[in-house]
Amino acid sequence: MAQQIPVDPKSRADDPARDAERDDSTHAITGDVAYRRLVLVNTVFVGAPGAGDRGWVLVDAGVMGAKGAIMAAAEARFGAGARPAAIVLTHGHFDHVGVLEDLAEEWDVPVFAHALERPYLDGSASYPAPDPSVGGGLLGRLSPLFPTKPVDVSGRLQDLPGDGSVPPMPGWRWIHTPGHAPGHVSFWREADRTLIVGDAFVTTAQESAYAVAVQEPELHGPPMYLTIDWGAARHSVQALAGLEPECVITGHGRPLQGPEMRRALHALAERFDEVAVPEHGRYVEAPLSAADGSAYAPPD
Repeated sequence: MAQQIPVDPKSRADDPARDAERDDSTHAITGDVAYRRLVLVNTVFVGAPGAGDRGWVLVDAGVMGAKGAIMAAAEARFGAGARPAAIVLTHGHFDHVGVLEDLAEEWDVPVFAHALERPYLDGSASYPAPDPSVGGGLLGRLSPLFPTKPVDVSGRLQDLPGDGSVPPMPGWRWIHTPGHAPGHVSFWREADRTLIVGDAFVTTAQESAYAVAVQEPELHGPPMYLTIDWGAARHSVQALAGLEPECVITGHGRPLQGPEMRRALHALAERFDEVAVPEHGRYVEAPLSAADGSAYAPPD
């Protein structure tokens, strides 16, 4: 299968040998950032190992059925009974909020997200329907089966502050990166140039079941079957490439780092319409915009 922007596997940011020594079911990226792959998606743990109760943050909440795996990884990494200070979301698609309601209740924590994601997190609106016509593989064809109904964590939901700060994550700021979802955000720590991307771009061909299984690294646009504004998605990738990140942890695929990753990210940004945008599709011909009732704009 042709890759969008191939990347040398040596650019992987995780270290299997180091993970085996630690054996807490997560993959360490930096000293205080790790992730766990949950079937189709990654969830990210921000906090130093052994941080204890309320000493860490969960970014995104995986797929349905993942509650036990997430809680087990959290306890192994942070300590028995260690609850996060908050759950922070890149966006509210089904594979990022699969066990959000259960975890938020179990841990008694606030949930932070962009204000434009609120309708999909307070039970009031469903996402636009996936588009299988974009092609790309089996998962793309199966996308009409993916849930679009909202979850409801309205009693715990807080908007990310307008100043770009992330209250439970000192040293990080959020960046509005729409296109894949109206209120999609990515999280950036300038001190070490670490970027938690969500699905603004990914490092595997998420439309293909084979690519998802093999996880050969590439720089790939957002998952095509759920991206509703390709112009906004292009602006988002260009904005993130401009940060010159050292390490990227995406919602799908392996984390990548270093100059080869940056070269590929710039290539994706420059060639986005050529390599990332499908040749046809419902939202290619008619992207959703503010006028269509999905009010959002490209990042500044």
